[in-house]
Amino acid sequence: MPSRRGKSLALVGAASILALAAAAAELPDWNAVADLETVSVATSNADGTLRYTTVWIVVVDGRGYIRTGNTTWGENVVRDPSLKLVIGDTEYALRADFVEAEDERARVTAAFNAKYGWVDSMLGWLRGARPKIMRLASL
Repeated sequence: MPSRRGKSLALVGAASILALAAAAAELPDWNAVADLETVSVATSNADGTLRYTTVWIVVVDGRGYIRTGNTTWGENVVRDPSLKLVIGDTEYALRADFVEAEDERARVTAAFNAKYGWVDSMLGWLRGARPKIMRLASL
């Protein structure tokens, strides 16, 4: 039979694991993210390896958005919408929800253009006519 001390240590260990799990489910502070130029996303390649990609990010209506054209990391998200958003030393386990509503797509596209200016406009031809716009959400 475990001692009282052993039970206490087990409870502390379980509490630490629960705290870590809760932290992983948290969303970033989107207000703080809004001023960042780039972030990194980690997606799973078809062979299971991680692919880290630096991407632009915008915040619209209190939510984080990323986008891509016809890229490997974008196809990774189509296959598996779970990803890690890496900001500094912190990783957030998130889900990418593809934005299909035209009004939301227009607001997000305008936000990217306002934030990144003419470079965003010039690179538009690389993304194609209908880029993958992703709203970042908790798992």
